[in-house]
Amino acid sequence: MDVAAVPDGGTADGKPTVKEYMTRDVATVSPDATVETVARRIAESDQHNGFPVCDGRRVEGFVTARDLLLADEEEPIFKVMSQELIVAHPDMNVNDAARVILRSGIQKLPVVDDAGNLVGIISNTDVIRSQIERATPEKVGKLMRTLESIHDTEVHQTRREVPLAELTPTQGKVYADELEGRTYELRRGLAEPLVVIDTDGDLLLADGHHRVMAANRLDVEEMDAYVIVVDKEVELGMEKTAEKEGLETLEDINVVDYARHPLVETTKRLQ
Repeated sequence: MDVAAVPDGGTADGKPTVKEYMTRDVATVSPDATVETVARRIAESDQHNGFPVCDGRRVEGFVTARDLLLADEEEPIFKVMSQELIVAHPDMNVNDAARVILRSGIQKLPVVDDAGNLVGIISNTDVIRSQIERATPEKVGKLMRTLESIHDTEVHQTRREVPLAELTPTQGKVYADELEGRTYELRRGLAEPLVVIDTDGDLLLADGHHRVMAANRLDVEEMDAYVIVVDKEVELGMEKTAEKEGLETLEDINVVDYARHPLVETTKRLQ
């Protein structure tokens, strides 16, 4: 994999990465370990139902309790392990890792560096933790402070229903699988408020593009939103981005059928 280096603490665009939430101290097994040995380790553990199989630190496969069910006790693990597992890169956006985990139905995603060496593991529990930590009102407060600092202006916040037809998107694409999840949530009344910036009557959608697109699918005309009102006329960076990408209405957002993320590989391809 050819991956551009980004600073610790986020991707190049500042979003949280896998390395911020993964477990670095990973229990592994050798390809030459026997089925009996690994089965005993799983049975004696209260937190492992499988292990990455590593030759040194290089990931060769993954073995789970299911792989061991009908295997001979003396069989080496390399003969029963799954060899083409999905792995992620430490610099991958944690939201994309969440998408891979949820879509594939796996519980743990080994994390490897550019050389294919194991550097950590991220689980569905880690993904949930990453979402909970960021789904707070502080997101709105941080955005308000950023706007005031960058544009030397004052802002204030209101909570109201906003018409979807009046929103200007600031993100050019959404993912089909996450869109399905947001649609499911909306049908059950579970959607969080949007975050919208009001600049002299123009409503910029800062956060909630998947929710908005899901609502649009369901013919919802208005949604609850935290609205950050900018007190003087300024041109925001996200406003420039929207204009540059030709984003004017929800119709301009592209729905991507998420097939493969550039930082997701399989061990077969890595080898």
